[in-house]
Amino acid sequence: MILSPLVTLKPTPNSSVLLDSRQPSSTEVLMPLIGLAFVLVLSLLALLAAEAQQAGKVPQIGYLAVLPRSAPLFQQNRQAFPEGMREHGYTEGQTIAIEWRFAEGRPERLPDLADELVRLKVNLIVTEATAASRAAKQATRTIPVVVIGAADPVTDGLVTSLARPGGNVTGLPLG
Repeated sequence: MILSPLVTLKPTPNSSVLLDSRQPSSTEVLMPLIGLAFVLVLSLLALLAAEAQQAGKVPQIGYLAVLPRSAPLFQQNRQAFPEGMREHGYTEGQTIAIEWRFAEGRPERLPDLADELVRLKVNLIVTEATAASRAAKQATRTIPVVVIGAADPVTDGLVTSLARPGGNVTGLPLG
């Protein structure tokens, strides 16, 4: 029985575990990843928030997406991300600011959008998919980049390894 994309139980001859043969939906796969991304974002944000509060500023998160803002999958993420942040005491527009940037399905726009987030001096960049992550990595070596849903961050050259990503990029691979 599959408990999550990361944990699989295998029945033993003496167990009574029933196997679920259906494939998980994209929402069932992505929602645990988004939840884990919140943990990464919140960990980094806690460090950045202390620094920002000393300076009297609200921490800014840059969110870089290749999908059009009207895409159903992005709409789910657009709703889930601020909700997850609220559950941990951060409210968009009050205790954090989120700078949303959309490539509208045109990956060639990503480098300019990533550069824009760097010019805005966001404290953290959250990216969806490999192309957005690559653009953010190329735009900055100092701002932390949290990747949500890259297929294979090591093969894609985003990190040196999953155990020790190195550099300023971290996050969650798909599946």
